[in-house]
Amino acid sequence: MGWQLYAITRSPLALGLAGLAEFIPFFLLALPAGELVDGLGPKRVLAVSLVLEGICGAIFLWLTLSGAGVAWPFFAILGLFGAARALYEPSVQSTLPFLVPREKLPRSIAINSSLMEAAIICGPAIGGIAYTLAPEVPYIICAVGAFVAVIGVLPLGGRRAEAEEPVPLSGRIKRVGEGLRFVRRRPILLGAISLDLFAVLLGGATALLPVYARDILKVGPTGLGVLRSAPALGAIVTALFLARHGLSRRVGSQLFVAVAIFGVATIAFGLSHNFVLSLVALVIVGASDQISMYIRGALTQLATPDSMRGRVSAVYMLFVGASNELGAFESGVTAALLGTIPAVVLGGAGTIVVAALWMWFFPPLRRVNSMHEVQEFT
Repeated sequence: MGWQLYAITRSPLALGLAGLAEFIPFFLLALPAGELVDGLGPKRVLAVSLVLEGICGAIFLWLTLSGAGVAWPFFAILGLFGAARALYEPSVQSTLPFLVPREKLPRSIAINSSLMEAAIICGPAIGGIAYTLAPEVPYIICAVGAFVAVIGVLPLGGRRAEAEEPVPLSGRIKRVGEGLRFVRRRPILLGAISLDLFAVLLGGATALLPVYARDILKVGPTGLGVLRSAPALGAIVTALFLARHGLSRRVGSQLFVAVAIFGVATIAFGLSHNFVLSLVALVIVGASDQISMYIRGALTQLATPDSMRGRVSAVYMLFVGASNELGAFESGVTAALLGTIPAVVLGGAGTIVVAALWMWFFPPLRRVNSMHEVQEFT
């Protein structure tokens, strides 16, 4: 999608607008979607979200086959995709805790992340190769993949949440904001989630990868696929290590170190004009982000009761989604104003500053030693 939009517009601002088009409906619908997950159950909502994503892939395919030469139809369907993601994220985050015992949840999160990252490694690389065959081929793969995923979701078992008394519509509307209040009253969760928001918001270099692939590194769409897979490669190796060994102590301080390394690696990528060096920097970006994601995700799930998993997961993914999509928008706007390389370098430096400030603002998060201590500090 990024390559196609950049080919149509030749403007990095279009890449930022693509992130904004996806973020706006996600931002508006994420919290109501979390309440829907708690009311209907995560499996049903997850299946519906995957159907919507498959429909989006089919529409992108139609737009490509019809030879659309303007960007706005793609932005419109990205908005629908953002709505699908608003349903997908809290439902998929809420599913895992019902499938595994509580004591195995941190390592299960790491295993789940490694599988996801394996797909992220393969996806962009396959997408880049498929795009060289024909622009419509990646969208065929995406649409079919989403509908196949629905078949995989429907037979999932696991324990069920305790049944709740029926809640009238007015009560459900009131419940939408409970996830925000839950996180706000717990400084460890608020610190961990907001750290990701501002760090990735500033360090969102991956949104500008099409510019690097075409104009700076000059490696074409296949090279773009490899660049997009590099962070996932670092993430999957790290996730496999975490799944086997976990993090036994000094969890809070390791979170801040990981975010700082993320910023340094982003600066290195921004300054690089060498394809191999850029790949190494992106691998480190992915590895450090995986450590951060592992700690945040485990702390959030361990601190959340079953009855609120959908709403708290919606808040978690709202912050994460804001960092990714708004980060893409920020990177696109900054690149249009200052140039691509200064935008990436300044973003990496800003991430390091945020890590230092959050250590000062959230001392309980810095003092967390093990994952299961999260209840003691809430």
